[in-house]
Amino acid sequence: MDTILVKTKQHNYPIIIGFNIFNTPYLFSNFKYGDQAMIITNKKIFALYFKQLFDILQNIGIKIDYIILPDGEKYKTLITMNIIYSSLLKKLHSRDTTLISLGGGVIGDITGFAASSYQRGVKLIQIPTTLLSQVDASIGGKTAVNHNLGKNMIGSFYQPNSVIINLNYLYTLSKREFSSGMAEVIKYSIIFDDIFFSWLEKNIDKLLNLDKSSINYCVYKCCKFKSKIICEDENEKNKRALLNLGHTYGHAIESETNYNGTWLHGEAISVGIVMACITSEKLNLFTKHDTLRIINLLKKCNLPVKNPKFMNTEKYLKYMFLDKKVHNNKIHLIIPIKIGKVIISNNINKDIISDSIK
Repeated sequence: MDTILVKTKQHNYPIIIGFNIFNTPYLFSNFKYGDQAMIITNKKIFALYFKQLFDILQNIGIKIDYIILPDGEKYKTLITMNIIYSSLLKKLHSRDTTLISLGGGVIGDITGFAASSYQRGVKLIQIPTTLLSQVDASIGGKTAVNHNLGKNMIGSFYQPNSVIINLNYLYTLSKREFSSGMAEVIKYSIIFDDIFFSWLEKNIDKLLNLDKSSINYCVYKCCKFKSKIICEDENEKNKRALLNLGHTYGHAIESETNYNGTWLHGEAISVGIVMACITSEKLNLFTKHDTLRIINLLKKCNLPVKNPKFMNTEKYLKYMFLDKKVHNNKIHLIIPIKIGKVIISNNINKDIISDSIK
């Protein structure tokens, strides 16, 4: 078992990573007998993992309520938020309660936003169940719901009290869900570490076959990357924006599909990463050779690397100008200049962006 301590200016918390992690006796040591908690999950995760968590918490004397939400990005809305608020109020949860997210990125975002806003803020534990949420979404305090005009437009920065990563959960993911998470893993290597990128190239088959040692190293490495950047820039004033590599393009795909599940988050980000590479190529900042290395690694993970047929340049630009990373009517794009280093560019010609999409 590994523990990473995230230290921000106002809040410190552990990320605990391991197999069979719920055998650890001090995992919920911050609870005391008689405390309240609300577990928020979805139908699929409830059937797989809820009972084990419920029994552990009940055995230490926690008063547990739970909410089962429908599954999918399209339910990440204010309507769902109201369901959570109503349940908390009806069941008399006070400011001392703890919200526990048991699920992937969607559940984590919703639960985090509910925790940040219910009675002006209650305690939060993130228990991510997908690769994508384990390496990215559960860490760093970004919480949000979607608007039909854009992804994650309504939300807050709100750090959890702990993140508990049970690597056993990865063995019940579909291959498609696991691949979706690999897009974020590859993103980290492009942003931060060319040696880690080379390691991924050499070990990708082991990862896809869920080799325990490789999985443990990969998740730990990504959590270290994420925690380091959170400690340096908690509220995304500068460096944290680097984590958005591929996201401005990718979020446009998700918005156009209205989050209906035809494109998973990692699939959209995969295409977005390729577009960011091509944008950088057109600016003579990135080599075709490195773009092809990235494309080959994404393809080995069964991730898409081509623009979906339902998207044209106009659709991308419509959503990109609604993105949170637009300032003074300029799109701030994250582009690689080599594998292991990216920059923020806010003066890219609109024609170059259009050509990259095409």
